[in-house]
Amino acid sequence: MEQEPFNQVYRFDQSPSAQAARLRKEARGTPAGVKREQLLRRARQMESRARVEGRLKSPDPGTPT
Repeated sequence: MEQEPFNQVYRFDQSPSAQAARLRKEARGTPAGVKREQLLRRARQMESRARVEGRLKSPDPGTPT
């Protein structure tokens, strides 16, 4: 398994949607390949997380938005 670079910066203080936007921007500047696919996959995960958090914060979590 490949390790993350030591200088990898994790931004836990950003919202999931902001993280997704940052990851997509980074992917646009990355040549096609495994690294780009990893960035796009992580962006999709962050977008899903943002949707879930939005539902949990809504007055009635059982109601889809």
